[in-house]
Amino acid sequence: MLMYLLFFMFLSGILSFSLNRKHLLLMLLSLEFIVIILFMNIFMYLSMMNYEFFFSMIYLTMSVCEGALGLSILILMIRAHGNDYILTFSFLW
Repeated sequence: MLMYLLFFMFLSGILSFSLNRKHLLLMLLSLEFIVIILFMNIFMYLSMMNYEFFFSMIYLTMSVCEGALGLSILILMIRAHGNDYILTFSFLW
């Protein structure tokens, strides 16, 4: 039953990521929600199989790096353009 709930939460995170593509902050929040759900899946799998949790620590380290990179891009975009709309951020300057 818990696996179905985690799968539903993962699908809702993907749906919110695809529907909230106007604002970068909402996209980053949806990505972090997906990362947390995937971490819960990894943790449940490793605990059911009685494995070590070393891989989950590597996953958490990479997810923190991904979050810091996303926030730095968000700050750079807000300082350069004044908002976090994706449509105002153009690569064709």
